[in-house]
Parts: sequence; structure tokens; C-alpha cells
Amino acid sequence: MGRASATASRRYRWAAVPPVALLGLFFLYPLGLVVRQSLHPDTGGTSFRAYAGVFASASFRDALGTTVWIALASTLGCLVLGFLLALVIAFVPFPGARAVARFADVYLSFPSFLITLALLFLYGTTGIIGSFPFLATPWGVLLAEVTYFTPFVMRPLLAAFSQVDTAQIEAASSLGARAPRIVARVILPEALPALAAGGSLVLVLCLNEFGIVLFTGAKGVTTLPMLVYSKAILESDYPGACVVAVVNVLISVGLYGLYRVVSRRAGA
Repeated sequence: MGRASATASRRYRWAAVPPVALLGLFFLYPLGLVVRQSLHPDTGGTSFRAYAGVFASASFRDALGTTVWIALASTLGCLVLGFLLALVIAFVPFPGARAVARFADVYLSFPSFLITLALLFLYGTTGIIGSFPFLATPWGVLLAEVTYFTPFVMRPLLAAFSQVDTAQIEAASSLGARAPRIVARVILPEALPALAAGGSLVLVLCLNEFGIVLFTGAKGVTTLPMLVYSKAILESDYPGACVVAVVNVLISVGLYGLYRVVSRRAGA
């Protein structure tokens, strides 16, 4: 019995080789090339001069600050709006509530630039509703990101709300508690893990968002992904672009690790 178990275990280990090899070929190898390029300037050799040059530049510091504040503000907006919308869908009976919840799932599959284009068609310089110049500002980027990423918060919240014991809500209501108190004392504590998981995911996605910033055409809004594009395509500074990309990847991996920890504790 033990010999058969050992043989099966060896077979499973060998079966894991092809997917690991494919992962290394299509993901780890290109990532390794990016890191290698960041350490090998055009003059040859191995050097950290590209890192020193990028870190000392005002453009990198501005892009890092812009990326962080837009990502944090967008995440906060998504948390507030997503919580309110999920609350209405889950606890306020109205015709079509299930259809709205399913549409939120479908909405997750839309590309980000499509939502940005829709906003431009509505509120752009030649928009259907009218011309609103704020779309070409950081506030336009913020609006587009909150519009696009809010369903990523709603999805885990709706799942969490489906587990809330309605008997507690009915008991609180029978004791005279008003809706705001019920939300704060009964519903919100149950939603905190889902809020943390959804917020962590949105923060990671916002830090890496490129299409929304590009398609809004916001002047003076340069995030880390936009800086990578600018250095690689417009300036042909490939070592500098790779340095910014490595920094962006490190930040994203760290936040993704936090998201996984929060999701595991939330049972998401």
C-alpha cells in the first residue's frame, strides 16, 4: 500500500512539471528579461545606475504620488458606492433586483477602455449630454475608475449579504432600531471582511490601470504604467522603463499578497 502511494505521489509530481514549465516560459521568463534589462544599461555591464536615475527623477516621484492617490481615492469611492448599491440590491426589495445583480457580474467582463469611451460619449467635449472638461483632469480618471471597479466590490459584498441572518435584522427592527442603526450594528460587521477583500483587489487593479488613463487623455496625469509607456515608446529609454515596471510589479505583488491574506480570512 505504501509503495503504491509513493508511486502515485511521484506521478503527481511529474504531472506538475508541464504547467510549471509553461508558467516559467510565458510569465517568469519575460519578467526576468525585464529585471535583466533594468540592470543592464545601454553602455553594457551590470549597474544600478538606471535605478538611481529613475528614483532621482521628479517625473518618477510625481508618477508614484499620482498613482497612489488616484488608486486610494478610487478604492475609497468604490467601497462607499459598492456598499450602498449592494445594500440596496440585497435588502431593499424591488422588481429586477436579481437582474441587476447578474448584470454586475457581466459588467466585470467589460474592458476598462469601453467604460471610459462611454463616459467620453456622454460627457466629453462633444458628448451627448454636454461638454464637461473635467474628464481630461485627474477627477475624470477618478470617475472612470470608480465607475468601472465598483462591481468588483459589489460581488463579494452580495455574497456576504446573502449569509446575513435576516432574523437579526427583524429582531432589531422590532426593538425599534432604525435602518441606519441596523446597517451599522448588524449588517456592517458582517460585511467588513468582504469590504476588505474587495477593496484590496480594487487597489491592486487601480495601481496597474493603464487603459482608463490613456483613453481619458487626462493632461498632467502620469501614473506608473503611463510612465513605463512614455519611457519605452516615446523616449526609447528601455532600462528606465524596466525600472519603473519592476517597481510597479513589486508594489502590485505585495498588495496582491495582502489581498490573498484578507480573502482567505474572509472566506472569499
